[in-house]
Amino acid sequence: MSNLSPLSHSPLDTSTITRVVREALREDAPEGDITSTLVIPAEATATAVLAARETGVFAGAQVFAAAFTLTDPTVRVELVADDGERFDVGQTLAIVTGPARAILTGERVGLNFVQRMSGIATLTRAYVDAVAHTSAVILDTRKTTPLLRAFERHAVLCGGGRNHRFSLSDAFMAKDNHLAVLTEGGLDITAALQRVKADLPAGMVFEVEVDRLDQIEPVLAGGVDQIMLDNFSLADMRTGVAQVAGRARVEASGGVNLETVAQIAATGVDFISVGALTHSARALDLGLDIHIDSGLDNT
Repeated sequence: MSNLSPLSHSPLDTSTITRVVREALREDAPEGDITSTLVIPAEATATAVLAARETGVFAGAQVFAAAFTLTDPTVRVELVADDGERFDVGQTLAIVTGPARAILTGERVGLNFVQRMSGIATLTRAYVDAVAHTSAVILDTRKTTPLLRAFERHAVLCGGGRNHRFSLSDAFMAKDNHLAVLTEGGLDITAALQRVKADLPAGMVFEVEVDRLDQIEPVLAGGVDQIMLDNFSLADMRTGVAQVAGRARVEASGGVNLETVAQIAATGVDFISVGALTHSARALDLGLDIHIDSGLDNT
């Protein structure tokens, strides 16, 4: 699948981090941090340690750092853990030093992002580990938080998963309603898909969802690259994989959770898409312990 990317090809880049984190900081302190301004002297400096309060997989290191450096460029952030690294309870993940006001102002935004992203990475790793004995690849979906897709997709990569299409613009993926529209003019599914394939940009992934075994042959005849078996039973999924017989890549979707994913992988599918990676991951418990180093003499 051409849009599957390793961590080095993450959808998250510096410009996206800067744009989103700046907006988050503006939301959290539109007129500045009143409490820190009134309580903390301007010259006070501090050290803050990001530490794990539970085990997990780290994600969002650069996003965490940006919350502080975009608040004040004199803040220094030492990233002790790398994205994708497993960590244990009590492990130090990052150390922040600099003006105390800036650290306190950026604290909540930095934590919100890194806790959310590490939660996604940790959940993804659990799915990846569950199918490690098979050749199945765990994929995310478009069920992401609006405007935070690049952040959440990056976290999936940190957990060892892969990215499905990023948006509606970069792959063709027809579901049941699309197929109904395609065939309204009297064409059968095969003929309709063949027409679509002739108009697709070169190299674009051509995927179609089916929800019955009898749809597989007509869809394959349409020239698809990938076929999605949606909400198939395990028995029908095994039959479907055998029927496709390598003529297209096979993706399983629907009814996927940590209790079922290994059985689904064992049917021989190539990919398993899991919306829960991004829509149901809980924020991980990470703490930022702050110590004022100097500058409180006049308080």
